[in-house]
Amino acid sequence: MRILLVEDDAHTAAFIAKGLREDGHTVDQAADGKQGLFLASTEPFDAVVLDRMLPGLDGLTLLRTLRGAGNPLPVLLLTALGDTDHRVEGLRAGADDYLVKPFAYAELSARLDGIVRRGRGGGEREPTRLQVGELELDLLSREARREGRRIELQPREYRLLEYLMRHAGQVVTRTMLLEAVWDYHFDPQTNVIDVHISRLRQKIDHGFAKPMLHTVRGAGYRLDE
Repeated sequence: MRILLVEDDAHTAAFIAKGLREDGHTVDQAADGKQGLFLASTEPFDAVVLDRMLPGLDGLTLLRTLRGAGNPLPVLLLTALGDTDHRVEGLRAGADDYLVKPFAYAELSARLDGIVRRGRGGGEREPTRLQVGELELDLLSREARREGRRIELQPREYRLLEYLMRHAGQVVTRTMLLEAVWDYHFDPQTNVIDVHISRLRQKIDHGFAKPMLHTVRGAGYRLDE
């Protein structure tokens, strides 16, 4: 999943982002409310982890602005304020769930998965499975299968495959992969993409009649049936 993390405390943000990336998610970060609102309003995210107390624009105002614009993006609200009134205020502002600091990462991960699975009332549910031809990816169990045969993936391979499957039939450039899968906003001038593409191709194509992962010379890569 692509997650937007809006948190101004550098230590907390690094802790959450590290856990999410290790779980195979793509994480975009904002350190203040105005930047967070801009990203949430203009980029396609699967969910938002939102701190309540932010500089520039507080979390509740950000949340109310999103909901007022009809944005149904699932939001997990983080706060140091744990009494009932503050919880109710956050939920009434449009939060899908509420987590009080300090918290264990495992609880954040479980709550995040929960709000994405539930989706918002009346809105479309987040798909839990991607499929391109005979290749399937279960987003909950993080399992890949082709023709029913299970494919073992490392975390980075999983992120790479998820991104390619979400863009099936399209040419995906190296820059797109560096930003979405490695969170690099520059070219490190290494063969990291080539190595991972080669490993992934070996896993999803080797032993099958038709290749699915193609190199488009001078452009990038394409996954299709």
